[in-house]
Amino acid sequence: MFCLSTFTGVCQDYNQEITMENGKKFMVGKITEEGLNNEPYQTWFKNGYESYMVDEQITKMFKKSLKKHDVKLFLGTWCGDSKREVPRVLKILKKCEFPKSQLEIVALDRRKEHYKKSPTGEEKGWSIVKVPTIIFLKDGKEVNRIVESPIESLEEDMAQILLDKPYTPNYAHLSKTK
Repeated sequence: MFCLSTFTGVCQDYNQEITMENGKKFMVGKITEEGLNNEPYQTWFKNGYESYMVDEQITKMFKKSLKKHDVKLFLGTWCGDSKREVPRVLKILKKCEFPKSQLEIVALDRRKEHYKKSPTGEEKGWSIVKVPTIIFLKDGKEVNRIVESPIESLEEDMAQILLDKPYTPNYAHLSKTK
């Protein structure tokens, strides 16, 4: 199901699913954490979320700064790296009491003709080369991103980014930021 709009507003349908010919499902477009708590995603999401132990010593260092940022999280519900990292990222954000209104989660397509695209184009202009990609923005401008997997740990990489320390993400040579 795709949401098509004939007016200038933005379509806000969430948790849209595509079912492949083989019966496998994946989400596309804007999604919510609640959407990830439904089957068939719940199995990997819940397990990854509940088993991850957030490093609260490190998150204390950047919790205040994090709230001054917006986060764009691009993922593939079909992607092994996304299945590993996304539950962890969302648990870190929850521990930091990060406002959900400052988080945008976008699931990208896996089909060849739509690969790493969303039905409403949220990925356009963000140079998404690998998923997951976690983009940190301040005043609408990209500060930095974590691509596919962290360099050290999610908490340590987030601390580097949010405390304005030098940080070079994986695939930086491929990611041209806005």
